[in-house]
Amino acid sequence: MVEKRKIKKSGKTAITQARQIEILSKIVDLTSSDLDLSFVLGEVVKIINTITKVDSVFIYLFDNKRRILTLMASKTPHKKELGAITLKVGEGITGWVAKENKTVQIKENAYKDSRFKNFDVLPEDQYEAFLSIPILHKGSAIGVINAQHKRVYDFPLSIVSLISTIAKQVSGVIENARLYAETKKKAIQFDKLMKVSQSITSESYLDEILSLIVVVTAEMLDSKICSVMLLDEKKQELSIKATQSLSEDYKKKPNVKVSKSLSGEAVKAKKAKMYFDVRMEEKYAYRNLAEKEHLSSMLSVPMIVKDRVIGVINIYTKRPHVFSQEEISVLQMVSNQAAIAIENTKLVEETVKAKEALETRKLVERAKGILMRMQGLAEEEAHKVIHKKSMNSCKTMKEIAESIVLMDELQKKS
Repeated sequence: MVEKRKIKKSGKTAITQARQIEILSKIVDLTSSDLDLSFVLGEVVKIINTITKVDSVFIYLFDNKRRILTLMASKTPHKKELGAITLKVGEGITGWVAKENKTVQIKENAYKDSRFKNFDVLPEDQYEAFLSIPILHKGSAIGVINAQHKRVYDFPLSIVSLISTIAKQVSGVIENARLYAETKKKAIQFDKLMKVSQSITSESYLDEILSLIVVVTAEMLDSKICSVMLLDEKKQELSIKATQSLSEDYKKKPNVKVSKSLSGEAVKAKKAKMYFDVRMEEKYAYRNLAEKEHLSSMLSVPMIVKDRVIGVINIYTKRPHVFSQEEISVLQMVSNQAAIAIENTKLVEETVKAKEALETRKLVERAKGILMRMQGLAEEEAHKVIHKKSMNSCKTMKEIAESIVLMDELQKKS
């Protein structure tokens, strides 16, 4: 009996060592692989699944700035849920594990645990057994690995140890991949921002400028709706001048008073204002529209030129979202550029209008001279003739003057 016990024990050790070697081999391969975060997390899921044969594997990553955990990878397909399901620190078993840096192991009825948080879209929430292990990097949780079984299952110490080893070994790889993803995202954002800057300093007209701003900004910040509202200083009202929203209801949204709107708060404060859920804000005048369009969080940033607010840029998200300082800074940069561009464009338009007015005036003066010469009219009478023709024909005085000049030139040639 003693010999058999020894053989069984050494057999367990041999299996454990083989698994450890297999894990280390796969992790070594992973460290030298592509730094794409989705790929890295997918490979980690595969490693855990191959070795443990659990029914479900989830990986949540922790956003230190926003203080939330986000579902980033899973064994079963969850395309809509990845990146969308979030937990606050301490919320649910997963949030508790991230907060306490401790492993949780539940043999059965995991969904009855007082810490458990249910998501209707996840069938795995009905699974019996639950194992949650923190991914620690330099002593802090950067994520959580969850393994689940459909039926009652007492996770062996060897499995818990294996997943803990995996979490420990891949923490550096995940962190590097995440830093790489953030750097790549910033590079893309900077590139888009530069393109916007280059475009909005050109001599395009205002409508084209604003349309470009909302489209690029919405894409850059992954926003459901982005809109530019310009300020009428006399009326103290904000009106939508551009939006990438396809909703006619949103496009036709009436002007809002600065004193009675959320956007107006950004105007008055001359700084960014964020709202976790506009549907719960009394000052948001269009809560029914927000419900219909599935608008949740809002970030409103003022456009300022020489300490004067000329409008705001608003972005909305589909789900409640805490905007990071980085997101605020990016939108503020866009707003600063947009404010300068809008003022420059207005100056260009005013210059063009002044030039056109001068050309019209010169043309009318020339036409008056022709009428005075041909019909012996006084200057005031010649002006009345042109004005009357303009009113009767629903044409501009410039068009009537052009016709008189053209007629005179044709007569001279004949």
